[in-house]
Amino acid sequence: MKHSSVLIVGCGDIGIRTGRLLKAQGCDVAGVRRDISKLPAEFVAHAANYTQPASLDFIRQLAPDYVIATFNPADRTAAGYKAGFQAAMSHLISGLGPHRPRHILMVSSTRVFAEAHGGWVDDDSPLNDDDPCALAIISAEQQLLASAHNASVVRFAGIYGISGSRFVARVQRGEVCHPEPVRYTNRIHRDDCAGFLAHLLQLIDAGTTIESLYIGVDDAPAPRYEVEVWLAGAMGLAVLPQQRVLGSIDQSSGRGQSGHKRCRNKALHGSGYKLIYPDYKSGYGALLVQN
Repeated sequence: MKHSSVLIVGCGDIGIRTGRLLKAQGCDVAGVRRDISKLPAEFVAHAANYTQPASLDFIRQLAPDYVIATFNPADRTAAGYKAGFQAAMSHLISGLGPHRPRHILMVSSTRVFAEAHGGWVDDDSPLNDDDPCALAIISAEQQLLASAHNASVVRFAGIYGISGSRFVARVQRGEVCHPEPVRYTNRIHRDDCAGFLAHLLQLIDAGTTIESLYIGVDDAPAPRYEVEVWLAGAMGLAVLPQQRVLGSIDQSSGRGQSGHKRCRNKALHGSGYKLIYPDYKSGYGALLVQN
């Protein structure tokens, strides 16, 4: 990918990690975000608020070879999701004008799936039709895939790997959810998010046709209680029954039972990508060692 140009729109943690991998491969990397002071010095910085009309019109002059869209909601309301995904994608497609990048990757979420009872989902599983926030993400996906651009969507779940996260902090306090009813969670380490996105662009650059949809998760969906108890044990903490807390919120969606699903990653493995952290034990274990 040497000398290829990559534009990362909404360049936060995942975008920065992906950009650094691509930069190491010889790519020219540019990042778009409101606060460009947080971008690495080696990135070309563009200040813009992608929720605003015409905010991305400068992209057609840049004419990047590849675009990675890593949108986030403007806030946690339905309106915030519409602005951060649905409107943002419209502004991106409009901003590209007649330019056609070799490929566009959109970072999405497994929140789009309808499954809420612990069943297995894959790329063809039914989508949510009653969650306004999920519908805003789905609208952004559909706009991109229905556009004239070569594009793919990667639906990540439960991104983790940040030291001092609220999830780890709560377990450090000895608080875990109840074992019943079982609530499955899905996750992927942020290093694998970046690694997989970079891997897909490498495939395209080599002339390989990639899928239009991927589920970005590790190999081990697991009950949240199991993950929390293992993590407490790995930190040398005892979990007392009276310290269990009510409720179980899925890391990928921020919702309760509606986030209760098990996601398959067949297409991810089919692409040839090898997970750095194939399960929560390897991922959280590495995080604890770093701390």
